[in-house]
Amino acid sequence: MLNLSFALNYAWGGAQVRGYHAVNLLIHVCAGLAVFGLVRRTLARPPLRERLGSAALPLAFTAAALWLLHPLQTEAVAYVVQRAESLMGLFYLLTLYCLVRGAEQMEPPAFAKAPAGERAARRAAFAWFGLSWLACLFGMGTKEVMVSAPVLALCYDRTFLAGTFREAWRRRRGLHLALMATWIPLALLVAGTGGDRGGTSGFDIGVGWWAYGLTQFQALCRYLQLSVWPRPLIFEYGSFWARTPAEILPYAAVVVPLAAATLWALVCRPVAGFLGLWFFGILAPTSLVPGPLQMIAEHRMYLPLAAVLVLVVAGAHRLGSRRGLTALLVVAAGFGGLTFHRILAYRSGLALWGDAVAKRPSSLTARSSLAAALSVAGRKTEAIAEFEIVLRGQPRNAQAQTNLGDVLAELGRTQEALPHLVEALRLKPNYAEAHVNLGAALDKLGRTDEAVAHYREALRLKPQFAQAHNDLSDALLRLGQPAAAVQEAGVALELKPDYADAEYNLANALVRSGRLPEARSHFLAGQRLKPDDADAMHGWADALLQAGQAPESLAPFAAAVLLEPGNPILRYDHGSALAAASRFEEAAREFGEALRLRPDYPEAHNNLGNALALLHRDEEAVAHYREALRLKPGSPRTLNNLGLALARLGRLPEAATQFAAAVGFAPDFQEARQNLARAQAQLDAAPSN
Repeated sequence: MLNLSFALNYAWGGAQVRGYHAVNLLIHVCAGLAVFGLVRRTLARPPLRERLGSAALPLAFTAAALWLLHPLQTEAVAYVVQRAESLMGLFYLLTLYCLVRGAEQMEPPAFAKAPAGERAARRAAFAWFGLSWLACLFGMGTKEVMVSAPVLALCYDRTFLAGTFREAWRRRRGLHLALMATWIPLALLVAGTGGDRGGTSGFDIGVGWWAYGLTQFQALCRYLQLSVWPRPLIFEYGSFWARTPAEILPYAAVVVPLAAATLWALVCRPVAGFLGLWFFGILAPTSLVPGPLQMIAEHRMYLPLAAVLVLVVAGAHRLGSRRGLTALLVVAAGFGGLTFHRILAYRSGLALWGDAVAKRPSSLTARSSLAAALSVAGRKTEAIAEFEIVLRGQPRNAQAQTNLGDVLAELGRTQEALPHLVEALRLKPNYAEAHVNLGAALDKLGRTDEAVAHYREALRLKPQFAQAHNDLSDALLRLGQPAAAVQEAGVALELKPDYADAEYNLANALVRSGRLPEARSHFLAGQRLKPDDADAMHGWADALLQAGQAPESLAPFAAAVLLEPGNPILRYDHGSALAAASRFEEAAREFGEALRLRPDYPEAHNNLGNALALLHRDEEAVAHYREALRLKPGSPRTLNNLGLALARLGRLPEAATQFAAAVGFAPDFQEARQNLARAQAQLDAAPSN
């Protein structure tokens, strides 16, 4: 159900975040209405009606207002993926609300009001019971915490409707059996993730039940504290472990008596007992099933918070009646202001993780996520510092190792990146993302064959990995396999239709395959998705140049230069395209700009020499050829070019020496051999001095 809701969001608005937030907010408002309806109808039931009189409506409104506006709810509503919690909460509430509505239809007043008597009332009751079952089924298809709903429904029936478990079972046995039957699809869904939520939660993930359970005393106390004093709210608490009795006892001294009081109240004070069961029962799955990362997560209080607030509202009513409720409504308004302020932390990943680290510096999970956000924001140096802090505390953190390696590679520090990427795979050999990142680093170092092997291994581990298909396409194109590159980029686009990089890669591969019209359409598609991507523009222009389309490559080269004027390789390639289009003056300027940005660029010195030579400025050309050879001694092509320039200047002995050196370094270099033979012939034919 959660995935279906996201799929519908995506179908309606793509990746525009506003649509997801709007749906999350709508779910929360509907859940608030369900809280209001459930509390109002519960307080109007005979066990409570005599004590509360006409106060059911204001009590329910106050409880719902507090619950809706409470800052503790922010994470379940503002953080998009925590729709899992709010959507499950809505279905949970609807399961009970529809149970109440159905039960009301079966009571004598409903019979009297029904136009067709008892039969019509039964039909209405069965319709409500059907909706209750459907809500429970949908909740099971949303999140595992829904597992407690059939139990809470039976306890609610016993407490507020039937009076005893025996009577509840007698009256509505079919409904309760149907609700319990929803455990079957839930079990199948859990089994579908290997029974351990993909290795993130379960009894076989290497985290002891007892060790995790001890941390939950602190977690439950924290939840209770935040329910009445919601500061500070922390998005990521990180992992922590209770190591000594002294760390546990203060929290256990609060939780154990409350749990014992709940058990006692379930027998002797059923209404209070139900509220305690609501709190402990809904938190039980996340408090009893071990997880390696999150011991405290504020979104887990989305539903349990209702029990705490109903108890507070009931207490305020008992102590001060209208004044107490008025004071609580003022508190609700204050909660609204705090919630608005808290939402500001969710405006970006950088803001959210920065807030988490500021409040919980010990959380290495928060630091790792902050590092990733810093990297996305272009603050690579700060990201590296954060990753290094994480790895000092968790040297076996494969994800941090690969992320650090990735950032170093993006900064051009590829040799430094390699050990981290290799270590990530040593720690986690089946880590597909690490294989892709290592492949990308190897590719940058010119070890493309090795890179391809890692891309293929990533796809063996994760066949639907669009990025791996795209990166493999790019590597295959460099290896001179355009047909295979076309196929891989096509698969990447099938898996991820709005993948701009794959559109660009497919365009480049199609150019090399001689399919220029198709290539152009894919390039334009990529440009629509990612219009300001200088690298993509550069790649497209270079593909056109390599395919002999130099004049057509000039426009994308110029656009790329406007986007990234400080890239010496881009300026060099643009100069090469201008030279291929016989625009030598402009080519010389671009090669000169490349050298201004990177003075130790031997290829740029060589090509600038070529452009100057074609402009009949051979003396300047000779200077650049000599500088290129100083930076990169023994380049046959540059030696040959220098020889030609010297020959044109009439310095045949020096020219012959350069041609001979070129042949010495590359015996199969036919052009240099021919130039050497021609120079020697001219020297032999010249009269002796």
